[in-house]
Amino acid sequence: MSVLRTAILRGLYGAAAAAVVMPHGVVSAQTSAEAKPATTVVESLNIVGSRRLNASSTDTAVPVDVIPLTKVAEQGGQFDLGQALQFASPSFNSTRQTGADGADLIDSAALRGLGSDQTLVLVNGKRRHTVALVNLFGARNRGNTGTDMNAIPTLAVETVNVLRDGAAAQYGSDAIAGVIDIVLKKRPGCEGVMGYGQYSAGDGKNYLASAYCGFATANGGNIALTGEFLDRGRSNRAEADNPRIIGDTQVKNSTLYLNGDMPTSGTGKLYFTAGGQKRDASSAAFARGGIGSDDIPSRNSAAMYPAGFVPFINGDIDDTYATVGHRMQLGDWNTDVSQTYGRNAMRYNISNTINASIANKDLLAGGPGKSATQFDAGGFSFTQLTTNIDASRFYPGVAKGMNVAIGAEYRRENYKIGAGEPGSYIDADGLGNGGNAGSQGFPGFQPGDRTDKNRSSVAGYVDIETDITPMVKLQTALRGERFSDFGSTLTGKLAGSFKVNNQMLLRGSASSGFRAPSLQQVYFSSTFTDFISGKPVDVLLAPNGGVVANAVGIPKLKQEKSNSFTLGATFNPSKATAITADFYNIDIKDRIVLSGRFDNENFAGISSILDSLGVGQAQFFVNSVKTQTQGFDLTASNKASLGGATLNTFLALNISKTRVKNINTPGSLAGYEDVLLSERERLFIEQGGPSRKATLGFEYATGKWSSELKVIHFGSQTLGTFSGTAGGVPNAVYKPKTSADISLTYAFDPKTKLTIGGNNIFNVKPTKQDANETDNGFIYDSVQFGLNGASYFLRLWKKF
Repeated sequence: MSVLRTAILRGLYGAAAAAVVMPHGVVSAQTSAEAKPATTVVESLNIVGSRRLNASSTDTAVPVDVIPLTKVAEQGGQFDLGQALQFASPSFNSTRQTGADGADLIDSAALRGLGSDQTLVLVNGKRRHTVALVNLFGARNRGNTGTDMNAIPTLAVETVNVLRDGAAAQYGSDAIAGVIDIVLKKRPGCEGVMGYGQYSAGDGKNYLASAYCGFATANGGNIALTGEFLDRGRSNRAEADNPRIIGDTQVKNSTLYLNGDMPTSGTGKLYFTAGGQKRDASSAAFARGGIGSDDIPSRNSAAMYPAGFVPFINGDIDDTYATVGHRMQLGDWNTDVSQTYGRNAMRYNISNTINASIANKDLLAGGPGKSATQFDAGGFSFTQLTTNIDASRFYPGVAKGMNVAIGAEYRRENYKIGAGEPGSYIDADGLGNGGNAGSQGFPGFQPGDRTDKNRSSVAGYVDIETDITPMVKLQTALRGERFSDFGSTLTGKLAGSFKVNNQMLLRGSASSGFRAPSLQQVYFSSTFTDFISGKPVDVLLAPNGGVVANAVGIPKLKQEKSNSFTLGATFNPSKATAITADFYNIDIKDRIVLSGRFDNENFAGISSILDSLGVGQAQFFVNSVKTQTQGFDLTASNKASLGGATLNTFLALNISKTRVKNINTPGSLAGYEDVLLSERERLFIEQGGPSRKATLGFEYATGKWSSELKVIHFGSQTLGTFSGTAGGVPNAVYKPKTSADISLTYAFDPKTKLTIGGNNIFNVKPTKQDANETDNGFIYDSVQFGLNGASYFLRLWKKF
């Protein structure tokens, strides 16, 4: 282990920590001494889940993965943070989508089989904003918002702490499944990475250039700057006779991050983080047919695309994040005051497209039958301002030591939808019997969709961690929070651990939690085109509290409520071996989901509304289900010496099952439970993630050479079909799949490393399905490994 890594771990766990570094960067630490009260304000490298200074990942009462990103940044085969974590933490899941509109442009991520908006993400311990996008399509996280992990460059990250336990009583809304804390680097030194990768099919070329520089200031502070450029090419797995483009989105990311601190006076320290990313992304929509197809004149013009065409959904995405704060010691209290700002905005530009109503009007007027081929379709933004005041104090004379933390938070959020240019949404002939309105691929947001909504919340908490005896630790937390739009919540948590001996610790927790409905879920409004069994249908997603939702009887959205239980153990039979095992149960009441599609056939009461709007179906966000998620997490690691070589072995396993226990049906929809939550939508909730995920890693190093082998297993998934089992079509069953990643690294010197490797080297792909019944209209959905197959990469790391 490097001196630098040891220093970092001692900063995290105290000088008595003996650390084990495992493949994939997961760190386990064993402490032989109790944490002592700090005499000065310490660095912000704290373990998420505990507000006590110098806590450790295996000494906490709840399961925490501590994942250093140094090796991943130097030698990893994944070029973005989300995919890097996919194979590091057992319960983390992120799969790139295709054929899913905006969900293709931003990868969503989640813990423990729950939704992406049920995991709270922090940066340096401060709440990070979610994206403006709400996922409407895709095989994962439908109806959810989430946090864009890939907006942060991997080279900027020191560690990622993953708390696999409900923590809303400690951190507030969204922390139902757990908390991910991304800790950024600020150590002195400069380093750079150049990377190239592509799929074995010859497409999807990736070019990565990333650089980091950290400086120690004359007054004892630190300033670190990271810049990154990623160019990811489009891939295509469509069959030779399929006009569509199925595969990775084309992406160009330009990212810059600043992180640092500087002493002020006495024990005071000013700290700051600022970063931004500009992303130009482009995904391919469903193909439209040419001459001889049913798409002329409804969705195409023979004068423009006689052979048919594929529209491109282009997104200009801007992500900005900044935090400034001050820590200092006031008497025996460690205080922290901070202000955080976050904003995510996406603007759609649809190219290689047509407004068929304009083209048809032109044709009827004696023209050639053409429209523009590119439209500004509008977009949305989400802004979040968070103010925190925190204080903690250690009382060595209470029991064997007690840490008390108190704090308050004020948060203000804003969500906006902006309309596109008229050509992106208008029905030019006004008759509805010629060409369809709006830009094909993605009709623009209309003036009636415009939204500019705010809300605020205020919260207070108390968090007490007590060493009852040298063997017994008890943690309690209570948090009250009031939202301006739906009222107040009160959540609590009780956790404890019992140190059986120096090798084994038993731990457990029980907590209540909540998640406020996102502004995106409350106010999103759009009309879009979906392909159902290969046929295009215009669908209205009506905002909560709007005319259509009220007419159907959809009630006002309220918070989700959860109860979580975790029971586990850590076992450290030697300094070289660490094992953790945790069982968990999460019950969620009033879970917000995207409803099934209401149309003239399944709900007569909506017929006149749909006809007046010129759409075929409508759906809504609604607090409609109660779910139960049960699972098991296992991590095991060993570090061994083999002569002059070292062999590190690591196993990460997650087994998870979610089931819908009850459907809460509004009175006006009684008898329409199968429409409110169709079998297909229910399976997206229950089976959106694999039933299990396991990674077995081996890292072998000798001299200047090192190698890594990871065997990755994804369990089965069962997704619904458009026709449904009631229509005689069986569900889509994706069988378990196993593949492997491999890499070889040569160190020219301690500051220069070259790595070559491959991911999914056995070219494993999901089980084939009926393309007319999958969500993306392809022979398999974006599940498990994804659908691209094997890839290869080359990576050069240089430290200066």
